[in-house]
Amino acid sequence: MNPRIRHGGPGSYVRAVLVLTVMMAAACGHTQRPERKTYVVSEDARGVGTAEGPGTGGSGAEAYCGELQKQCFQKCWSRKPTVEDMEKHSEGHHRLCTSQCLEAFMKCLKEQEALEQQGAKRELRFPDMAAALGWLREHKSEVALGTVVVVAGVAFSLAVAPAGLLVLSPI
Repeated sequence: MNPRIRHGGPGSYVRAVLVLTVMMAAACGHTQRPERKTYVVSEDARGVGTAEGPGTGGSGAEAYCGELQKQCFQKCWSRKPTVEDMEKHSEGHHRLCTSQCLEAFMKCLKEQEALEQQGAKRELRFPDMAAALGWLREHKSEVALGTVVVVAGVAFSLAVAPAGLLVLSPI
């Protein structure tokens, strides 16, 4: 057998190094930066920040509490009033639901402010969007709205969309 074929000649080593260099450059080791678009974390924002103890985040309290207030009103409005002799969907029923849900809104704001004062606002970092979304879905009760989430160097904020979706929105 020809020794050049079995062991290769001096030119084959150069080609091997060149091919190896091209392969390494093509298979770049860093993660791809996520697009600057809004990502849906969950179809429902309920349960965010419900875990006991300090959570993560904080500055989106009004949006979060506002969404809870809307849900409270819808629930109250669809039920029979708790006050006797009050007709469902009457002006008095509307005032009752509005006042009850305003109380819930104010209580929610105070709770969110208390979390912020405890130093609960932090920053979360993830290597890619799949890891970030997976972790946020599993730990929804441990985070607060307004949490800064950094994914591969791109900053996002945890927020509630008008439809009640929990989303990561670019900052």
